[in-house]
Amino acid sequence: MRTTTGAVRAAGIVTLALLAAVGCSTGADGADSANGTGGTGSSAGTDGSSQAAERAPERPTGGPARTPEDTLLLTDFGSDTVTFADPAEGGKGAFDTVEVGTAPYGLAVGDDGRAWVATAEGVAVVDTAKRERLALIPYETETGPVTTGEYRGGGMGIALAPDGKHVYVGVNVPGGNGTLEIIDTETREVTDTVGTGRRPFDVDVSRDGSEVYATNHDSFDVTAVRTDTLKTRRFEVAPYGTEGGLGSWLKPHYAEVREDGRLLLPFEGERLAVLDPRTGDVDIERMTADTHQHGARLTPDGTLLAVGTGPIDPAEDEGPSLTVRSPDGDERVIPLDGPHEDVAVSPDGDTAYVTGGFTRDGFWDGVTVVDLDSGDTRRLPAGHRPLGAAVLGPPADPTGAPS
Repeated sequence: MRTTTGAVRAAGIVTLALLAAVGCSTGADGADSANGTGGTGSSAGTDGSSQAAERAPERPTGGPARTPEDTLLLTDFGSDTVTFADPAEGGKGAFDTVEVGTAPYGLAVGDDGRAWVATAEGVAVVDTAKRERLALIPYETETGPVTTGEYRGGGMGIALAPDGKHVYVGVNVPGGNGTLEIIDTETREVTDTVGTGRRPFDVDVSRDGSEVYATNHDSFDVTAVRTDTLKTRRFEVAPYGTEGGLGSWLKPHYAEVREDGRLLLPFEGERLAVLDPRTGDVDIERMTADTHQHGARLTPDGTLLAVGTGPIDPAEDEGPSLTVRSPDGDERVIPLDGPHEDVAVSPDGDTAYVTGGFTRDGFWDGVTVVDLDSGDTRRLPAGHRPLGAAVLGPPADPTGAPS
């Protein structure tokens, strides 16, 4: 495990950035990470659209076959599509794509089968059963020209209210503080906009729907928004301190809301920040993967999955991995081949799907499928720089679901 302090590590960022093969580095606007517009790392697959053409299921007369249960839905950050893939071993793999908007990032899927996808242009609404885009909702926030890459403006983290009536999307404003935009899912209109910190990487909702949490990567904090009054509070979450400012690597990325209402934010495979939004207190628990961490997900039994993207300093840190942390704090660290970004989990909690898209250079076009019991892994070629992921539930009732 690394024993250097946050201050020393922040002071060495420039040197480490030259050494790092993966992780985050200082970008054009001074924020952490490379611009991520190219991505020349090893690729396990091909372009998502070509995969779809090769593997598309037969479509009966009158329209496409309805999407089966347990299909994996991926946002193609390196394109303007979402990819549908059969993740079963020996299955079809990627079999269809739907155009949603430039550089899609996060996604959330409701019980009605509609997916809400945060793109650089707006929030796309996708009927996942029919595999078609229903709408593209523009942002109220001015984000500048539509671009691609890690620093692009537009939607990042996104989440649905527990009752499905609202969508909450974190909107990045290059060079400044972001916003949280609230969308009415029935009218498909933005109803409110609330200020957040810089680059809201992730958005989460409390179990009872009373609060929304935006994890602000470049300002070392979390914005809590009351859903009834829209009043906000900001909590600093910086277990290494804030030395290095926008150039620091040691920032929050993704969070998960535990059953007791506390937020879990993994840092560097060394420290788990546990934020109590009722008090603002942050407790620190030890982690063991010793690698730069991004995506996080809770399984149905409360196990935390944390994605290790790779080392900040290859001479000192460990490579990419998936941490499997039980509710009592015991950890297993499963090595992964190449950088990854985010993770989804099967409904039964037995399988994790870790996306290879990565927000910076070094990504690959696919997903690592992880058996959480055995630790076995296999690569699934799918999508183009896949970032966000969700496992689809049973197809919505075609006669009863809204469209």
